[in-house]
Amino acid sequence: MRELARRHLGKLVATVALATAGAAVAVGVGLPDGPGDEAGAAARAGTAQQDAVAPEGTVEAAPDEGAEGIGRDPLTDAEIDRAGKLAVQNNNLRMNARDVEGDRGPQHLSTNLTEIDPGLSGAAAAQRRADVVSYDYKSDTVVTKTVNLDTGKVEDARSDKGVQPPPSQGELAEAADLLIANKLGADLRADYQDATGKQLTKAGQLQLSGMVFRKETVARVPAALTDCGTHRCLSVVTKVRNGPWIDTRALVVDLSERTVGRLS
Repeated sequence: MRELARRHLGKLVATVALATAGAAVAVGVGLPDGPGDEAGAAARAGTAQQDAVAPEGTVEAAPDEGAEGIGRDPLTDAEIDRAGKLAVQNNNLRMNARDVEGDRGPQHLSTNLTEIDPGLSGAAAAQRRADVVSYDYKSDTVVTKTVNLDTGKVEDARSDKGVQPPPSQGELAEAADLLIANKLGADLRADYQDATGKQLTKAGQLQLSGMVFRKETVARVPAALTDCGTHRCLSVVTKVRNGPWIDTRALVVDLSERTVGRLS
């Protein structure tokens, strides 16, 4: 029975079979090369050797990143950190919302430079703003706050239900931990043991990517996943670090309910 089940889930995936699934992954990682002929392998090896030869001349070090960007420069790390703090400062979101682990405060998803409002001009248009996107697991709501980094004020706030932005790495890690601990993760654990000789106990042992699960993309939705879309549900793609892929495409984690369902 175990061998039969593992034909459908958890087997070490042939790289060619998984290449199509990997292309759809929202948080992408490069899939390993599929099997090729000896001539192709030799050509790649020759190219790698050529690339390994250091070019003549001196390579300048990248300039230090400033605390603040200018104009339409990408947000700096300092700006991202400041925007995140301003988005939850002095409001109920920090106290009432819950993150993916159930702790106080919303789950941060992304922070991006805000598009310029065509209604603004002059100095107001030149000010740098950031959109901070978070997920409140208590209310299953996406919260977007537009922060003016020049004035330190939140200029706009919006809450949306039924909207599912791409997952953060923190969410993928939590989903993988739930999957590993669940009885439906037995084949994942077994295949990790086969590949490494070690027990799989935590997400940190895996290389993770994944996407939001959309139930309208499958013909039959199991009862455990009928609330996906309203709930935050993820399909997790797993890979042994420096090793093979493990097929978990049939499993979906409902992070809102902290449950795991299997697609037929």
